[in-house]
Amino acid sequence: MASTIAEKILTRASGKKEVETGEIVDANIDLAMSHDNTVLVSKIFKKMDIKKVWNSQRIVIVLDHRTPANTIKTAENHKLIREFVKKQGIKNFFDVGEGICHQILPEKGFVYPGMLIVGTDSHTTTYGAFGAFATGIGATDMAAVWSTGELWLKVPKTLRFNISGELSKYVMSKDVILYVIGKIGADGANYKACEFYGDTIENMSVDSRMCISNQAMEAGAKAAIIPPDKKILDYLKSKTKETFEVVYSDKDAEYEKTFDFDVENIESQVSCPDKVDNVKPVSKVIGVKINQAVLGSCTNGRLEDFAVATDILKGKTISKNVRMIVAPASRSVYLEAVKEGYIEIFLKAGATVVNPGCGPCLGLHQGVLADGECVISSTNRNFKGRMGAPGADIYLGSPATVVASAVKGEITDPRDVMS
Repeated sequence: MASTIAEKILTRASGKKEVETGEIVDANIDLAMSHDNTVLVSKIFKKMDIKKVWNSQRIVIVLDHRTPANTIKTAENHKLIREFVKKQGIKNFFDVGEGICHQILPEKGFVYPGMLIVGTDSHTTTYGAFGAFATGIGATDMAAVWSTGELWLKVPKTLRFNISGELSKYVMSKDVILYVIGKIGADGANYKACEFYGDTIENMSVDSRMCISNQAMEAGAKAAIIPPDKKILDYLKSKTKETFEVVYSDKDAEYEKTFDFDVENIESQVSCPDKVDNVKPVSKVIGVKINQAVLGSCTNGRLEDFAVATDILKGKTISKNVRMIVAPASRSVYLEAVKEGYIEIFLKAGATVVNPGCGPCLGLHQGVLADGECVISSTNRNFKGRMGAPGADIYLGSPATVVASAVKGEITDPRDVMS
């Protein structure tokens, strides 16, 4: 029977000869990731009265959401996590300052094609950029994975996205995926595996593909897979020594639906309050005054994002009415950004560069918004109250749109500050 990538990975993981969409399978997990919510998972795990995790080498824990600790309670939780990983012999532990989980795992060589990966974070779909079936799960499910190494999953139907066209200057992968979400809706891929094809995707860098797979979750994607090509395989050569088999869909695989998008002439896109699928071309929202601009997160805190942003920002200053926050996705990205001179450009322009982590995205620390304020951010969610006060407005855009808007003090087409 012809199969999609998701079906092939779940077939292998469940030890079956074939699987069908809608079928419930007991799957063997290749990798399990948790972050600050490890403390909750560990408490549930302890209640199961199991002394040791199933495989300490297949668990990765990254402290990234509330780092450095922003409250006494957070500090206490971090302490409990450190004690737990030491007791369990979990060597793959990355403490405060290393970066965001979804950047760390590919950087450190934990991710490769054909894997079944689960994480206690919804944006675990990011690893689909490397040809893996990666999905977010809850704390109770993760405790079960820690106990047995297995989890039941329903085999999802698959949507195929064919995306074609050469992108205009300063139109980025974030604009492409926002455009797609705007067309299919925030529930357009609910519990569906998504596969991305087309020359637009093929021409994207590894960083850009990670953005696509990450943000696709905001359309409800269970997994967001991009078939690996030479770019991905070359990247992996420098990251992992693991042997793996690349998984591709069969030519006659059945998709629930196929979408064809020509993005040749799209403008920069902006997701407007308070829903991610409330997407408009930047020309429709030009002039909206902003108080804050955020560049970073697991969606757009990578080196490519900083390169584009500083290309626009070099020689300019941020508007006196705007607070700009820059958050590298990892320590490695931070160091490379220093080496390339990007951090100096940010600082001279008036930006505040914070430690690698999730801080600004969560609305818990590092740039919390006040009631009535407005932000444009390269993060992935704009729900009411996501980044601070419920009365604040959150717009999402690409790194290019974020930094151009920071310069102008209002939402701006990046081309308008470069003309």
